[in-house]
Amino acid sequence: MNYQAFAALYDTLMADAPYDKWIDYMQKQLYKSNLLGSRVLDVGCGTGELLVRLNDFGAEVVGVDLSAEMLAIAKEKCEKAGFSPLLIQQSMTDLEGLGQFDVVTVFCDSLNYLETEQEVVDTFQCLFEHMKEGAVLLFDVHSVSKIEEGFIGHTFAEDAGEIAYIWTSFKGDHLFSVEHELTFFVQNELNYYERMLELHKQRTYPVDQYKQWLVEAGFCDISIQADFTSEYPTNKSERIFFCAKKNRGI
Repeated sequence: MNYQAFAALYDTLMADAPYDKWIDYMQKQLYKSNLLGSRVLDVGCGTGELLVRLNDFGAEVVGVDLSAEMLAIAKEKCEKAGFSPLLIQQSMTDLEGLGQFDVVTVFCDSLNYLETEQEVVDTFQCLFEHMKEGAVLLFDVHSVSKIEEGFIGHTFAEDAGEIAYIWTSFKGDHLFSVEHELTFFVQNELNYYERMLELHKQRTYPVDQYKQWLVEAGFCDISIQADFTSEYPTNKSERIFFCAKKNRGI
């Protein structure tokens, strides 16, 4: 599948994603009226939707993603918006040579795609090393209840015209993990539908475990909220937000 088709697929599936809410969350956590002048590293940047919004707020952005195909889409999208950020294909577990940043983001549950505990630990350490003194790390993850009750055993389907999908979620190999089996039907130029299969694996951990790993990596002043609110997570929360600082000087 060429990357233009994949972009149409991904962006259609993510059409209702709350990108503006992620920006609002950032603004509140940074105690600023805007992001003007901040150097921001967006890890798991995907097709660049957040990069475009961050640039609009005056941030100097760098994007990292494991997928070269996604980065190609992000490049095209950013250039169309009038800027050309540095986009790098790397794993978040082994970042290197990116410089230092004021803010690091890992949104849209990108962290949940890491398969092992050690990968999460390594990622926190890599992010810490790429942050300036006083810098802020912001990320979100699926809650345990979202994995256990919101995904496992459920089937989702949608017909969006040129794209349709069936999404079935099964219990994964590890505690608090899930496997998403996705079948896509994408209309091609001949008006035939091509069938495509993908398997996505996600894994999460209890809130206290993430907090422990952050502290062990050197982070402090850790604040935890749920579902784009200022409230601490409950057992019904779906998306958990973390804000952690490199030191107490910010």
